[in-house]
Amino acid sequence: MSTDDTLTPSQATALAQLRDLTNGGDDEVAVSVLQSVDWDVERAAEVVFGGSTSAYPSTYTAPPSTGIEAFEIDDSEQGQSQPLAQHPNRRGNAGWSISNVLLFPLHLVTSLLRFLFGVLRIPIPRPFAFNINLFRPRTTRRPPRGDGGADRWLRELEEETGAVCFSVSASGVDSGVGEGSSNLTNRAGGEGRRVLPDFARGTYEDALRIAQREARVMCVVLVSEEHDDVLEFKRTTLTDPALVRLLHENNVLVWGGDVRDRDPHSAALKLQATTYPFVAFLALQPRRSLSTRSSDSSSTNTALTILSRHQGPPTSTTSPATLLAHLESTLLPRVTPFLGQLQAKEREREADRRMREEQDRRVREAERRDGERIGRLMKEEEDARRREQERREREANDARRHEQEREREEARRRERGVWRRWVRRALKEEGEGVGLEGDGEVRLAIRMPDGARVVRRFGGGRSLTALYAFVDAQLADAEGGEVSPNGHSPNEVERAMEEKIAEDASGADKWWGFRLVLAYPRSEIPWAPHSTVGEVQSLKGGGQLVVHIVETAAVNGNGDDGADEDGYVSEE
Repeated sequence: MSTDDTLTPSQATALAQLRDLTNGGDDEVAVSVLQSVDWDVERAAEVVFGGSTSAYPSTYTAPPSTGIEAFEIDDSEQGQSQPLAQHPNRRGNAGWSISNVLLFPLHLVTSLLRFLFGVLRIPIPRPFAFNINLFRPRTTRRPPRGDGGADRWLRELEEETGAVCFSVSASGVDSGVGEGSSNLTNRAGGEGRRVLPDFARGTYEDALRIAQREARVMCVVLVSEEHDDVLEFKRTTLTDPALVRLLHENNVLVWGGDVRDRDPHSAALKLQATTYPFVAFLALQPRRSLSTRSSDSSSTNTALTILSRHQGPPTSTTSPATLLAHLESTLLPRVTPFLGQLQAKEREREADRRMREEQDRRVREAERRDGERIGRLMKEEEDARRREQERREREANDARRHEQEREREEARRRERGVWRRWVRRALKEEGEGVGLEGDGEVRLAIRMPDGARVVRRFGGGRSLTALYAFVDAQLADAEGGEVSPNGHSPNEVERAMEEKIAEDASGADKWWGFRLVLAYPRSEIPWAPHSTVGEVQSLKGGGQLVVHIVETAAVNGNGDDGADEDGYVSEE
């Protein structure tokens, strides 16, 4: 039974990673080393290469290692931030121990043998290949820096190279990535400044999310200051105008950092970077699956995939010419069509989303207008109902008021009829000769509203109340009782009438309901209490009086029948 058969999938993955890091070796020794560090690949590598077993926590699990064409980065793996409290520095700064000095010649020999075997493609025997790493000198490592991040590294890069990012060189301000331009060399040369790619300033995970969301090619640049080729790589490869222009024109998202920092160090572990400077290109590609699936389902699933990795000196694998040739002839022609399809689909989805939003906005606007129209109609209907209700209530109130006025007027008429009949009886019993003693007898001819003519003689000492009472009695249809409604006897007509008029709030004109007018010369004979007939100059010597009814339409209950503007009723 092989060693792999007794391991769990995660343990087998860790063993395979350690094999790749050590270029083979004894599986039993590798398993024992992994078991001693709780199957932590990073700590096991430290045991093999650096001799430290306590620099790394045991919570990190490295991603699975596959062939370079099959590298895929799952969303869950790329989206997780690995908490690395302490990570070793790639640079050894402490002095060598005696064992390191003694083992240094053997390390040179073994390194030379490994190089020759690698060039001649001769496989190294596993026991020798694994144990040969034990002759490497051990160094003391410092944990990665945890502050500053991409901004600090980019400032240091600009200071070391004397260059600025492409967008800054193009616009003169520190802005985001602008549109591509074909005159990069002219601009850079004209201004005398070299340019760098527009590095993303966020974290590695942020850059991965942007590349995945926007379907862009991502270029990851990792450096380590313990390598002498890093400075030349920065000054030649990263500032090459043709390479920068190509990256910008193809909208490549560039992210970089120094593995001394925590975020780039985590990226180096995930990308399995072993030599620096290191350049990797990633992009969305159809997800590959070992299970049997239809071509449609496999083509619709995508994952961030490591397209290529370039590590080594800037004179060979990471030189501008090598990277340019790789991008122009291999990588971009391979991934651009697929990414273009993804971007087109994303644009279609965005257009559909905007169209749905516009449709939803129009629907909401239509609903709002309909709601306003319905609310307006409901308000108009409510106002109409309220006005109709108010009109009905007003008409009902008017009808009740008119009915009450009619009833009051009817009661008043009945009361006036009683008084008139009583006055008629009282004057009849009194006779015509009362009050004629002495001078000043006046003979008056009175024309009634119905055309009848009545002649009566009044003494000069009789009051106007007696004259008006006589005319009022002529309007009665019959004779009344012997006693007035207020208990007066027949010989108290004048006093009874004056008291009644004084009690009535409507006034004398309203009470009498008529006025006496002298026919010629035409003048009114107004009633006044305690006034006598002899005191009226126009009545001296007699005359003809005309009775004018002054009851209003409201009192009579009819319209303007025969009424003049002053309320009188004409004889015609």
